[in-house]
Amino acid sequence: MTIIAARTRDSLAIVLPPVIFGVVFVALWQAWVEIEDVQPYVIPKPTAILQSLFDDPNLVTKACVVTGVNALVGLILGSILGFVGSVLTNRFRLVADLVNPLAVTVAAVPAVVIVGVLNNMYALDSQIGRRLMVSIAVFFIVFVQVTKGLRHNNPTQMELMQSYAASPRQVLAKVRVPNTMPFLFTAIRTAAPIAVIIALVSEYFGGTQDGLGTKISGSLNGSNKALGFAYVVGGSIVGLLFFAGSSLLEYLVVPWQRRRRPG
Repeated sequence: MTIIAARTRDSLAIVLPPVIFGVVFVALWQAWVEIEDVQPYVIPKPTAILQSLFDDPNLVTKACVVTGVNALVGLILGSILGFVGSVLTNRFRLVADLVNPLAVTVAAVPAVVIVGVLNNMYALDSQIGRRLMVSIAVFFIVFVQVTKGLRHNNPTQMELMQSYAASPRQVLAKVRVPNTMPFLFTAIRTAAPIAVIIALVSEYFGGTQDGLGTKISGSLNGSNKALGFAYVVGGSIVGLLFFAGSSLLEYLVVPWQRRRRPG
């Protein structure tokens, strides 16, 4: 019972501060707009934003689904490619010599340039370019973290495998890959909200007009600022869901990390 109470207290200590800060921030925003009589075409009231969410929930939901699916597909594909690429570069020197310089070069290219090229490669109603852009962004995050994990091994385990005359493939399968799982899921947790951001930003540069990026841009440039902020709220919710989902996945798949944590 004491352990449950301690965990509950620790969870509240993590959750309550940002919640309280958010409530205070929104309350001050509402008060400032009303006191200063700020016009809605400049900055809308939080209550007006909520009203827009309730008036047109389907509009925001559909845009969130489009952006969320693009981010999810890119996150999955980028994570798989990043993991496989890191394992191959760790196992084969030739692959490392080919992939590492290419990865550094592509990472240095601005995302705006890449997404512009990708969108022009496919039809106007295609989401492939945006998903590929998300995959590229996620790939580098996972690639770096997994590479670090593959090099972070227990010397005792490595000596034991050497005493068994294990082959490099067996060492990779039995020691390196299991030890890198926490690094992989840390990378996924880091990349999850970034995937949403990249998917949203990618929608500013051509393609279909049904995602959060284009909806936010169109609404904020028009007269309905409250609806534009409602789309922003929708994007924030999608990002939080991605982060929570990736954290839950890490909690379930890497339980030994959970046991190592204090409390």
